[in-house]
Amino acid sequence: MNQLLDLDFMVTLLGLFGIAVFAVSGALDAARKEMDILGFMLIGTVTGLGGGTIRDVLLGNVPVYWIMDATYVGLCMLMSLMTYFVAPMLESRTKALIWMDALGLALFCVTGTQIAASLGAPPLICVCMGVVTASFGGIIRDVLCGYDLVLSNRELYVTTAVAGGSIYWLLHWVGVVESIAMLGGFLAAFGLRSAAIIWGLSLPSYQSKR
Repeated sequence: MNQLLDLDFMVTLLGLFGIAVFAVSGALDAARKEMDILGFMLIGTVTGLGGGTIRDVLLGNVPVYWIMDATYVGLCMLMSLMTYFVAPMLESRTKALIWMDALGLALFCVTGTQIAASLGAPPLICVCMGVVTASFGGIIRDVLCGYDLVLSNRELYVTTAVAGGSIYWLLHWVGVVESIAMLGGFLAAFGLRSAAIIWGLSLPSYQSKR
C-alpha cells in the first residue's frame, strides 16, 4: 500500500512539474507573439494541459484529471503569469522555449506511458499515449500561435518521446524499481532531445521524386 501511495505521489509530482514546464513554454510562445496577459494564461494553460487531456479522453479516463482539481489550471495560470513578467529579461526567448519544451517532453512521455500502463493498456498503446501526452500540448500551442508545428523541425522530436516511453515501459516490464524506470525513461528522452538540439540529429526525411 505504501509503495502504491509513493508511486501515485511521484507520478503526481512529476506531472505537476511537467505541466508547469509546458505552461512556461506556451507562455514563451505567447511572448514571441507579444500577447496580453490573458493571452499568456490561455496559451500556457492549453499547452500545459492539452496533451494529458487528449490522452485521458482516448483512454476513457474521464472526467479528465484537471476537471475535478483546480490545482492544475491554477498552476498553469500562475506559471504563465510569472513568465509574463520574466520573459522581457530573457536574452533569447526562442532558446528558452526550445529547452523548456524538451524538458516537458521528457517528463510527459514517461508519465503518459505510466498512466496508460496503470490503466491496463497494451505496451504499444502505452508508448503511444506517452507520445500523445508529450507532443500534443506543443502542437496545440503552435497552432494557436500560428507557428510552424514543432513536429516539422528536422531535429528528432517524436522519436525522443518514443524512446523515453519505450525505455520506461521496458524497465517497468522487467521489474525495475518504478522510480528508477521513470528516471531511465526521462534521461533517455531528454538526453536524445538535447543531442538533437545541440548537434541537429535527425532521421532521413522524405524526398519527393519529381
